[in-house]
Amino acid sequence: MPVPASRPPRRYDLLGAPFDGGSTLGWPGSRYAPARVRQAMEWILQRRENGEVYCLDHAAVHPFPDDLLEDRGDVHVIGHDLEATLASAADAVAGSVRAGRSPILLGGDDSLLYPAARGLAEATDGTVAIVHFDAHLDLLDENEHQGRYSHSSGMRRSCELPNVEVARSVQVGSRHFNFPSSLRFRESRGLRNIPAAEVHRRGAEAVIADVVEHVSGADRVLLAFDIDTIDPAHAPGAGAHEPGGLTSHQALEAVRSLAPYVDALVLTEVNPLTDVRDQTANLAAYLIAHHVIHGRIAA
Repeated sequence: MPVPASRPPRRYDLLGAPFDGGSTLGWPGSRYAPARVRQAMEWILQRRENGEVYCLDHAAVHPFPDDLLEDRGDVHVIGHDLEATLASAADAVAGSVRAGRSPILLGGDDSLLYPAARGLAEATDGTVAIVHFDAHLDLLDENEHQGRYSHSSGMRRSCELPNVEVARSVQVGSRHFNFPSSLRFRESRGLRNIPAAEVHRRGAEAVIADVVEHVSGADRVLLAFDIDTIDPAHAPGAGAHEPGGLTSHQALEAVRSLAPYVDALVLTEVNPLTDVRDQTANLAAYLIAHHVIHGRIAA
């Protein structure tokens, strides 16, 4: 899809969300991720020269002006109040969109998928499609242990937003086992699923081309990326380990290729407490950098 000549280059807001109060399963600790990922970003950002950066992957120099990525600090987190924190994050995302910028919400646990979708949807007159990279489906409605807004329900709550087009949304990278009720929900709403095994079989390039076509009818697109999409061999610092995931190369290729089509990004579940020498925080920083540099010109 060609880049419209009339559309100005994007500018990005980085919004930290140091909150893991929705982590009712797996390992807590993702509240520490925004600080560690920001630290890793410094290694990348110091390579800018005169408003440009050299991308070795494509042997090309890309614009990187000082205002391309603005760190807006952390959203207001209320540690004891899950729903109030989610509302605060949604307001921050919506404010960024209304200001004509592209928000990056950096968690924190995957309950933050919902406020990212809500903020984008509330600031958008048209429709929203969600591209959800995750080892899990996050379609749990509610139960006694997790309630309605945990990290297992973010996609379910997002699908209930009135202008989210569920049939134009897609989940990528899922694997192993999940609730039969999640399958019934997917089938009833037409929510597409591309498991990790299919990405390995078809290749990331073919799958991403398919995803772009699938979401193309929506007015806005949210990219929701749970770090456990990536195999724990490449991303050990996660809230849960699910073998058989995407490689770091596949993940970077996916984010880089989707970047021009994406209006907001939420990146979640990086866990410094289970990480190995900041390997996962560093990978997350590169995912953000590729999203910003390659998404600067909207598709």
